[in-house]
This record gives sequence, structure tokens and C-alpha cells, in this order.
Amino acid sequence: MTVFYFNNTGNPVAFRRHSTDRFLFDKNGNWIGWFPWGDNDAADKEGNYLGTVVGNRLLKRDFQPYRGYPGYPGYPGYAGYPGYPGFAGYSGYHSGFSDIPETSLKG
Repeated sequence: MTVFYFNNTGNPVAFRRHSTDRFLFDKNGNWIGWFPWGDNDAADKEGNYLGTVVGNRLLKRDFQPYRGYPGYPGYPGYAGYPGYPGFAGYSGYHSGFSDIPETSLKG
């Protein structure tokens, strides 16, 4: 089952193919990052912090400590087009988090 992530305003920004998938894709199915540390923090393809899953939101922590280089996970293959998940609605303010810039969410 595809798991979609949204920004603070409720627009879809990324997805995983299933809840335990290590890989993160943009809304068009392009690989943008992965979950190397086994928690809710995602790294981009170069190993830099990308964002954190907060509920059904993918947000950027305003002050993220460096966690070290996570290595390279290997190519995840083609995720396909996930379809349109709809609008999640406004989520309100998440202290210490902001939306990830759109340029970081393109594969």
C-alpha cells in the first residue's frame, strides 16, 4: 500500500511504496531519498538530511544535527506512478519544522 506524505498546507510531496520501504520518491515516481537510520529522518541521494516524517507530513527540521554520512543504498528501481492521493488539509504549525523547498523534492 502506497504511503503518501504531504507538506503543511496538505499538498502531496512524496511517497513510499509501502510503510517499511527504505526509499522515498517524489510525487512523479522519481527517487529523491531514503531512510538510512531506521527512523523518521530521510536523507537525499547524496546523503544529506532531507526531511523528517511527522505523522503524514514530510517536513524539514529547522536545526538538524549532523548524523554522519549514511553511505549509498543502491538504486531502488522504478517506483511507478502512484496516482493522486488527494488533499490532506492544513496541518497547523509544527514547532521546529518547516516545509521542504520544492527544489529538494524533485528527482
